[in-house]
Amino acid sequence: MRALLKDFSPSTVVAGFVAVLVGYTSSVAIIFQATVALGATPAQTASWLWALGLGMGLTSLGLSLWTRKPVLTAWSTPGAALLASTSGLDMPEAIGAFIVCGALITWAGASGWFEKLMDRIPVSIASALLAGVLARFGLDAVGSVKTDPGLVLAMAAAYLAGRRWWTRYAVPGVLLVGIAYALGEGRLSFVGLDTSQVWVLPAWTKPVFTWHAAVGVALPLFIVTMASQNLPGVAAQRASGYATPVSTSIAVTGAATTLLAPFGGYAFNLAAITAAICMGREAHEDPARRYTAVVAAGLFYVLIGLAGGAVAMLLAAFPPELVKTIAGLALLGTIAGALATALKDEAHRDAAGLTFLVCLSGVSAFGIGAAFWGVVAGGTALLAMRLGRR
Repeated sequence: MRALLKDFSPSTVVAGFVAVLVGYTSSVAIIFQATVALGATPAQTASWLWALGLGMGLTSLGLSLWTRKPVLTAWSTPGAALLASTSGLDMPEAIGAFIVCGALITWAGASGWFEKLMDRIPVSIASALLAGVLARFGLDAVGSVKTDPGLVLAMAAAYLAGRRWWTRYAVPGVLLVGIAYALGEGRLSFVGLDTSQVWVLPAWTKPVFTWHAAVGVALPLFIVTMASQNLPGVAAQRASGYATPVSTSIAVTGAATTLLAPFGGYAFNLAAITAAICMGREAHEDPARRYTAVVAAGLFYVLIGLAGGAVAMLLAAFPPELVKTIAGLALLGTIAGALATALKDEAHRDAAGLTFLVCLSGVSAFGIGAAFWGVVAGGTALLAMRLGRR
């Protein structure tokens, strides 16, 4: 415990908070859409926030403290989008499908086949994948100048000053400047914050297992979670130089999905975008101490789970431009480092460039996101260039 407290610093705590802020505000609306599509009651919707917060928090805490590496987990955002587009499925059938999906994720980790697949992806392709996925957040930060130039430019100036004079606390300084500016402009108000029901109670839903839910929901949910979430999640870890136990981590997220599915924990996976915030130099100059950023994020996620309604409104009070700008600036160093690694090997440069562009495009097909298709494009280019060579 003493060593853990020594590894903490203000920068790691802020990195954990920023990761949660970005992850939560960027996709919680899709979670609500999914609950509406499945006909959830208000108690079930609150239970989803409870299960998702505790699932992400406890798995992140457990894996990071065990490995002493920044292993952050998240809910499956494309999985939530898939659920939001379903029709003719009630909540008990959906819960049964979540349990089947959790069992499949657990099997993918315990069998080791997913880690073997990741071992065959070159570092240059993995780094290009990471850069392509994260670059969108940098572009969104720049694009926010159109809607709120004063806030974005003030935060950018704070970032440059921080990088010049107080490197370790650059991102905390940016966050403080952004909050102060938003408060001064009257854009950050907590007047309407409802604290009448702070603590969330879990609601058990008895699962019903059907073939059409297993084939139509569980299998697609498993595929998009592995291809669109776990694949870039592992790539982010390896591109940042962390050799984490992939199979065990995947199995843990699958077990958490299976256990929390009756309460609304539909699918957990390794994080990529928010994990990159905790794995970058802005979190801490010492890579060995960045795991405490994930520990902080895990504690924040647990808090969100236990006090879901109030915390959801609290995070929703932040202006979208502030969230986009802090994410883009916090990821700037990671994006640059990933691009440098991706383009370093001249033999892989074209394939890495193609991977980067496909991932950046955001193209999707068959419900699978751009990260997967970027790896497919880069891998195909590598095979084509090696064809006929020894």
